[in-house]
Amino acid sequence: MTSALTRDQRPSSGQSPSTGAEVLVKQLESYGVEVVFGLCGHTNIAVLDALSRSRIHFVTTRHEQGTAHMADGYARMTGKPGVVLTHAGPGMMNAITGAATAALDSIPLVVISGDVPSYYRGRGPHQELNLQVDGDQWELYRPFSKRTWRVDRPEDLPRYTERAFWTAQSGRPGAVLLSVPMDMWSRPLDSAQAERYPLPAEFFGAALQGGVAEQIVARVAAAKRPLLFIGGGVRRPDVRAAVLNVAERLGVPIAHSLMAKGALPDSHPLVMGMTGFWGTPLANTYAREADVILALGTRFAETDSSSWDERFTWNAHTTALIHIDIDPAEIGRNFPVAIGAVADLRHAAPQLAAAAGALPAREHAGLRKRIASARSTIWDETAERGRLDDFPLKPERILEDVRRTVPANSVLVTDVGWNKNGVAQRYRLPDEGVFLTPGGLATMGFGPGAAIGAKIGSPDRPVIALVGDGAMSSQLPVLPTAVEQGTSVVWVVMNNAAHGTIADLQMSHYGVNHGTLFKLPDGKAYTPDFAGIARACGAWAKRIESAPELVGALRDAMRAGGPALIDVPMTNDPVPTPGHWNINDIYEGRFD
Repeated sequence: MTSALTRDQRPSSGQSPSTGAEVLVKQLESYGVEVVFGLCGHTNIAVLDALSRSRIHFVTTRHEQGTAHMADGYARMTGKPGVVLTHAGPGMMNAITGAATAALDSIPLVVISGDVPSYYRGRGPHQELNLQVDGDQWELYRPFSKRTWRVDRPEDLPRYTERAFWTAQSGRPGAVLLSVPMDMWSRPLDSAQAERYPLPAEFFGAALQGGVAEQIVARVAAAKRPLLFIGGGVRRPDVRAAVLNVAERLGVPIAHSLMAKGALPDSHPLVMGMTGFWGTPLANTYAREADVILALGTRFAETDSSSWDERFTWNAHTTALIHIDIDPAEIGRNFPVAIGAVADLRHAAPQLAAAAGALPAREHAGLRKRIASARSTIWDETAERGRLDDFPLKPERILEDVRRTVPANSVLVTDVGWNKNGVAQRYRLPDEGVFLTPGGLATMGFGPGAAIGAKIGSPDRPVIALVGDGAMSSQLPVLPTAVEQGTSVVWVVMNNAAHGTIADLQMSHYGVNHGTLFKLPDGKAYTPDFAGIARACGAWAKRIESAPELVGALRDAMRAGGPALIDVPMTNDPVPTPGHWNINDIYEGRFD
């Protein structure tokens, strides 16, 4: 067994790296990594030692779920892979929820985990997972990660690192795991290995084959009732500009998935809003009655598809579906396709725009007026309830006060519940605004940490996180991290003393609230003093005692110069649900 270098033998700052840990850090620098989010453990402190001499900023966290959400939020704002450094056993297990959240939303995330010493594998060393198999901690990531690697030789570390970053970013982006036995960090490794595996600067996939774009556009242009349905794959600026050109040239209305909220402006006269459970009535109706649908960068998730019940959103029997996605597994998975194409929208969208530009401009009579009327109805309903001075506040009052107060270019991060579903349906996002939400896994606890990562990734934008009290309770460890980093995020806690969405479902179907409300032994509603906890951590904080206080509190929070939290008591009102969710059938004893 090769012995590690002693501290006296290690190179001083500025010299060539000489251990696995130092080669890794040098390689990360060459890949343009600027931030690593992580939590220390005995299996990764050799990497922290190398990072201490690096220009890479290390964000010290308190819990690995929040760590992964921070890296996820950073990746969503920068387009770069988020990097997580974690520890063996419980450390990498705690990070699973955040890593899976990124994976299901196609966010590039590289999780680097220390592991037990290679020569003790299977003997039960401290914190090894080995009850049924011999220390295969990486197996826990297989159900959702694009790929996992275990480094068994130090010379494999740089090659696997390159593979991890390539895999996370290429094709359909996602999460990967690099599992490194701790002795690999300390074993000698030639400094030249850090530059042996350069990473490509761009990750372009396939374009549409010749003539396919023209065939697709001709099919859409000839339709009587065409629809353009966009998913999260349309969020890149170059892609969305091309997609908007297609829609405007052909006069095609646009509906979007939850993940595509804000990909095209809410203000655009062809944008009808979201489909599915919490979609808009017009988007669901138009989707159901469309004769040709061009779907781009979407997986037709259950949320966006009313549980794939053809009575409510997508009717495959009467619709010709054209589906373009970078992942071949998504083509035809939930609905049969008339034309399916596996392509990178960075190529395919400009191809479609060019093909549309060769055709005469088209308008569908009365369509824009119908969309404007339907959208105005939702905005007006929200604004009307948003003027109510009821206390606790109506959810719409919180949304409207936030919308009217924060700068137009703010990043709006949501958790799950009213803050996700209600915002996606009823928040008129400014054209300059950004919307981040956990769509695929719908992870409670995403918002508090993701807001920190988003702010670190985009420090010049205001970042506002709308989170429930359940989510904030589960992620209180992010508060000291934000204070330490001086991260100016504003958390708005929509506090209904409940797991509100589930409490509403339980009451509507079973007539009780058991295990869904937060109560003291005497039955009184209970809530932690979130503002007091935030102040104890060093953040600015305020609890709202009346509806008119919120606007002033928002302004004060944004001027605080650091992390700020506003605790807002809120009624537990259900989000309007124009679509359908199959769980309601199950509760009522109807099964498909």
